[in-house]
Amino acid sequence: AITHPGLWLNWAENEAIMRFIYYGGSVQFFFVIFVLFLVLTGIGIWKRGVMWGAVRVLEGFSNAVGRFFAWAGLLMVLQQVIVVFLQSIFRMGNLTIAPFGVGFTQSVGWFSEELKLYNALVVALCVSYTFIQGGHVRVDLFYATAKYRTKKIVDMLGSLLFMMPVAVLTWMYGWYFLWRHLVVPKPSASDTLDRLLTKSRALRWNVETIGFSPNGFNAYFLFKILLLCFAGLVFLQAIAFFYRSYLELVEGPESEGKYHDKDVLEAGEEAYDHAEF
Repeated sequence: AITHPGLWLNWAENEAIMRFIYYGGSVQFFFVIFVLFLVLTGIGIWKRGVMWGAVRVLEGFSNAVGRFFAWAGLLMVLQQVIVVFLQSIFRMGNLTIAPFGVGFTQSVGWFSEELKLYNALVVALCVSYTFIQGGHVRVDLFYATAKYRTKKIVDMLGSLLFMMPVAVLTWMYGWYFLWRHLVVPKPSASDTLDRLLTKSRALRWNVETIGFSPNGFNAYFLFKILLLCFAGLVFLQAIAFFYRSYLELVEGPESEGKYHDKDVLEAGEEAYDHAEF
């Protein structure tokens, strides 16, 4: 796969697509990522600057992705207002959007159901960003009163024993869940590479376009792609959190929050406490 990337990136050939499907959910791919993690961890223990660099890159990536896709919440509200006006006041059946001269026409019901996609964008792509900002609801029965070193050890174990395994399992299930709704014959997690190459002879694209209503939103395969993005972001954040917890444990309390890019409230702004709802 590394020395001959054309074998799985040249999607003009059916066998390349099947190789891509196999590698993406394979045990081999997992151990490639795992070995890279071990190598980077070893180098980081030897030179802490490398590990701090990894923390800054991974957290910076998650912050950038989260801050960008958080705007989907505003789009969701604006589109909902438009849908309500078009349905309740103007009684319109269709809506055309043509920002650059290229028209896109769908029923108002389609745009109403498509609001779920904006919500999925926020949930799936802002998960790591919210984690970095400390926005997830936590129930700290023992953690809040624990000593500094105990907290860091708990954070390290939580990253390795909870975040990473859950992200890996979500990816492995979600990978084939996605491809079963994109191509036929449907690939299976139990298929060997030879079996998938045999299936490639009859391969054709069959992208899922079934909606819950006759004129409703019909691009639900996007949710399956977002599921994989969610798993990937959680896994990367688990690495960043493990590294940060280790470095803060080794360097002591004075390094807590080092290079932590947290949002800052401007003058007149109030913090939104989601735990109240």
